[in-house]
Amino acid sequence: MTSFSATQAHFPIMSSHCLIIGAGVIGLTTAYALLQRGHRVTLLDACREVGMGTSYANGGQLSYRYVAPLADAGVPLQALGWMLNRDSPLTFRPQLDLQQWRWCAAFIAACRRSVNQRNGQRLLQLALLSQQQLHLWQAQSPLADFSWRCNGKLVVYRRPQALSRAAASLVAPDSQQVLNRQQLLALEPSLAGMAEQLSGAIFTPGDEVGDCHLFCQALLGYLQQQTHFQLLEQCPVTALTQHAGQIQAIETDLGPLQADHYILTAGMGSYELAGALGLRLPLYPLKGYSLTLPLAEEAVAPHISVTDYERKMVYARLPATGTLPQRLRVAAMVDIGVQDTLITPRRIQSLRQQATASFPAAGDFAQAHSWAGLRPATPTGLPVIGATRWGNLWLNIGHGALGFTLACGSATLLAEQLSGQPASISLDGLTLGY
Repeated sequence: MTSFSATQAHFPIMSSHCLIIGAGVIGLTTAYALLQRGHRVTLLDACREVGMGTSYANGGQLSYRYVAPLADAGVPLQALGWMLNRDSPLTFRPQLDLQQWRWCAAFIAACRRSVNQRNGQRLLQLALLSQQQLHLWQAQSPLADFSWRCNGKLVVYRRPQALSRAAASLVAPDSQQVLNRQQLLALEPSLAGMAEQLSGAIFTPGDEVGDCHLFCQALLGYLQQQTHFQLLEQCPVTALTQHAGQIQAIETDLGPLQADHYILTAGMGSYELAGALGLRLPLYPLKGYSLTLPLAEEAVAPHISVTDYERKMVYARLPATGTLPQRLRVAAMVDIGVQDTLITPRRIQSLRQQATASFPAAGDFAQAHSWAGLRPATPTGLPVIGATRWGNLWLNIGHGALGFTLACGSATLLAEQLSGQPASISLDGLTLGY
């Protein structure tokens, strides 16, 4: 595993007041990283509780070594085929929306193998930093149980050609294994029901799972014990005011609030706030869906996280906590051009049917809790972390489906930049060109 020289053991005491807009997993981890460096932090969110947006019921996988961007060679042609299938992993609903077409044009431009490989390596470095930071935070801070477990990850392939391509381009060959069908079933017997459809898998022992919403609550529990932290819930931000190249204040229902630094971590809400300043962020919402199925003792469900490569579905067994049973989290779908979080009956029914077909003895998926959320994504798949042309306005946005995986590393990079410290990894491709 790649190691990083940055340490959080000793930081100089800073006196800056940082105001973070958005209390999902990105905002909360950013608050943690800034507090560790001696800053005073105020965290705002429009919801009544932290982690209620994209962070609420995501896929649950911490896929540190499976972070390839969606944009890749062949994806546009493949997507055309998907759009003819009502149950495809991706749907596209064209809109009279300049933002959508700008994003799609940039996405197609990024669909080159060389670009995908370069950006994949950047994401890998950020993901490994994020894993290291999460483990460090777990060791340093009394975080509540968030169903974390290191159980490894299987990416299963139905087509032999897809498995061969994956085996030839492992992103972390020293920590990944190529398995044939027999080896796969020996490792994860719950896949027996779909065995005849599988060619093999890539196994990554070091990947993990966790409940992102519980992680948000665990972080908040720690943060609220800190003297220099304040949370303002149900406090929507309506505007940022600027003067002479600086943000002067933010406008809220509580009146104007001021700080030394302002950080946008509000997902798609960041797009609107920045747009009012004349800053066009490369974001677009990709709608996704999930199911959460409580698991009975006799349930036959995967213990290792599973990604069904061709169907673009992920399965994560979340361990029981003091108040929650074991759960199987199933997540899938990318709907482009749908900017609401309503449960689309056809899409969630398709998810239930495919989950039932894959793991028929896991339980009754008709009883699983359904959810939909908007993933704020950039065309390249790389998040935007760092400064803007306003000297005290910062961004930590655009993590797409990898927000939970990349959160701790992204927060560390943002806090390092704001504090004037050397970055733990290269920032190439991760900052905003302005």
